[in-house]
Amino acid sequence: MLGVAAALFFLIVVIENGTPANVVAAYAFVLPILLVATARNRWLMLITVLLCIAATYSGLLRPHKPGRFVAAVINRSVVAGVLISVAYFAMTREERKAREEEARAELLRANAQLVEVKDALNRSERLAALGLLASSVAHEVGTPLHSIAWHVQSLTEDPDATPEMRKTLAMIDSELNRVVRIIKEKLSMTRQPKREHGPLSLDDLVQSVVVLMKPSFVAKGVALKMDLAGDRATVLGDVEHLRQVLVNLLTNSLAATAAGGEVMIVIGRRAATLAELEDHRRGGYPSLETMVTISVRDNGCGMPEEDLKRAIEPFFTTKAVGDGTGLGLFLSREIITAHGGTLMIESVVGKGTMVEIALPSYGPTVKEPQP
Repeated sequence: MLGVAAALFFLIVVIENGTPANVVAAYAFVLPILLVATARNRWLMLITVLLCIAATYSGLLRPHKPGRFVAAVINRSVVAGVLISVAYFAMTREERKAREEEARAELLRANAQLVEVKDALNRSERLAALGLLASSVAHEVGTPLHSIAWHVQSLTEDPDATPEMRKTLAMIDSELNRVVRIIKEKLSMTRQPKREHGPLSLDDLVQSVVVLMKPSFVAKGVALKMDLAGDRATVLGDVEHLRQVLVNLLTNSLAATAAGGEVMIVIGRRAATLAELEDHRRGGYPSLETMVTISVRDNGCGMPEEDLKRAIEPFFTTKAVGDGTGLGLFLSREIITAHGGTLMIESVVGKGTMVEIALPSYGPTVKEPQP
């Protein structure tokens, strides 16, 4: 617009010089003034008006017929008045439009914030409903769990039980106790003190979860492998919470992988990012150098991009009704965040999904003894 306005200005100046006696051409300066007004810059408009008025009065410097000078001054003063009036009204109109556009933009921003607040409220209401549901179901769940635990105890005391059977029964009993603890913890979350985190070996944790989940993978015909990377990775955390996360991730991978597929758990290390270092410092933790990572990779169906963006939202699930609550990844992310770590998901449709957990490393790295 400014380029067109400048071209028009010079064209009008040329016409004015070609017909000095005709003041009508000076009225054409209205055009560049209207174009400059669209820039909504008062200083630029002031400069443009001054240039147009100067070009209008420059015609007085050329020779005039006797007795026509006063008339020329009056005519060009009228032109200058018109140009000033047009500039004023054009700038007033453009500034009013700018205020209206800003008001519309502010309204849109307010509407967007309102939608976000509404979504957050809806999520809070759903979580509150989940709490009420958990409270009402807890007693119903507790009764069969205690019954199962009693029968498991009876089977353990059976003199005909083999050592392998006793080992399996001990694992079932341990998992039943863990379920009971989780239910009690969720029901009393608002008044339960924060768990104390302690040093734990991720290698031992991963191996225990693999032993627990192996029968489900064998039954579906999916291979479950692990790569512990040759060193004992130690973190500071809660073993029950981290086991809950790994079980959830393996369950999701198993559901997404067809028979003949493969799920791999890989433990590794990487340097901490600047954001992780800053979060660690703000939390008042000791200096951090490396992050221990646990990657759960599968070659299953993968997720489309629109589902991947919502994967961690509470109550979002692509499973059939009754097969999932949509809380697994949400709660897993909350647990990992409480441990000072991060949870990241990558997925490609038809190729598989990778979920990587990164946790702050704790203590020195202990190399595995060489065979």
